[in-house]
Amino acid sequence: MDSNNNKKSIITCGSWIRKPEKISWVILGSKSSSSPAKLEVYSFNPETVSLSSSPLAIHEFEESEGDPLTIAVHPSGDDVVCSTTNGVCKLLFLYGQETNLKLSANYIPSLQDVGQQKCLVFSYDGLKLAAGGMDGHLRILEWPSQNVILDEARAHRSFRDMDFSLDSAFLASTSIDGTARIWNMEDGAPLTSLTRDMDEKIELCRFSKDGTKPFLFCAVQKGNQAVTTVYDISTWKKIGHKKLLRKPATTMSVSLDGKYLALGSKDGDISVVEVKKMEISQYSKRLHLGSNIETLEFCPDQRVIFTTSKEWGHMVSKLTVPADWKEWQIYVLLLGLFLASAVIFYILNQNSDSFWNVPNAKHQPIRSKTTLLPDSHFSNDPFGPVVDL
Repeated sequence: MDSNNNKKSIITCGSWIRKPEKISWVILGSKSSSSPAKLEVYSFNPETVSLSSSPLAIHEFEESEGDPLTIAVHPSGDDVVCSTTNGVCKLLFLYGQETNLKLSANYIPSLQDVGQQKCLVFSYDGLKLAAGGMDGHLRILEWPSQNVILDEARAHRSFRDMDFSLDSAFLASTSIDGTARIWNMEDGAPLTSLTRDMDEKIELCRFSKDGTKPFLFCAVQKGNQAVTTVYDISTWKKIGHKKLLRKPATTMSVSLDGKYLALGSKDGDISVVEVKKMEISQYSKRLHLGSNIETLEFCPDQRVIFTTSKEWGHMVSKLTVPADWKEWQIYVLLLGLFLASAVIFYILNQNSDSFWNVPNAKHQPIRSKTTLLPDSHFSNDPFGPVVDL
């Protein structure tokens, strides 16, 4: 496990950056009383499960821009959008190689001077960016044109969380008042509100990602109990709920392949759940001792999670869940099955006579030869057989 609890700076946000050829980076937002707020990009080493000791690239904010608040990374890994505490929303482009990585910054006009953005998220197809404000204002931008395709001033009282579905057809959003809404991305209209009991507050939401189970997972505070509720997105009806975390959840994530769901709690616990069985696979108690888990994300191509908290900084932790099959292992298994089939076929072919209990030719009984006499009824002569008088 790699961690950094440098007291000189406070980690405010972070995310994985997925690059081609199974290369992953991490971008961290931080603030400090003695230096400007900044974004830093680090490389990830899967062998040591750690981040590089020094950043690959740095972007510093002006004092008037405020501190980084939330961050969203485009699926391509080239664009990063970051909102700040002073209502600034910046677009950063990553270019160059790892040894000479650069960050180029620009502003998003439609997201300037609109207040703090609590939630930023790209759709999985990379064609939309959704921004949910502290004031409950929802804006959805077409990407990369940045044209506004939805502007809903009263979407929520104040945004708490949001997520796009795997096919980018729906957007789920939650509010600080415990309500949750579903938005249709085809026309940008609100589709429905999720049902809940009187004692329930829906706080977090994540869509399933395995492509076969159309579910929406929600972290719900049910009275004094924290539960995870599952909704069927074909009907938006509640399927059931289960207790997967001891304390209220502060963040939620689903692995890129959809096999695992993770929840972070207010006291620093992490619960990793196997989605197929909805059973806890790993429970890390007090990973961030006594501190809210602010960020929780699965690594795009490793069974590793990235977490942050204001008290303990960032941590990169390897999961102890069952290992996935590697591509070469699958090929070896298929080759083994093919060779085994070939051997079995050869053995059966060589022993086919004895297998079917058919005697060999030399052991077959000799049949007596018989002569067939022509039948007059079947003679080929139209006048019949010849008879001597």
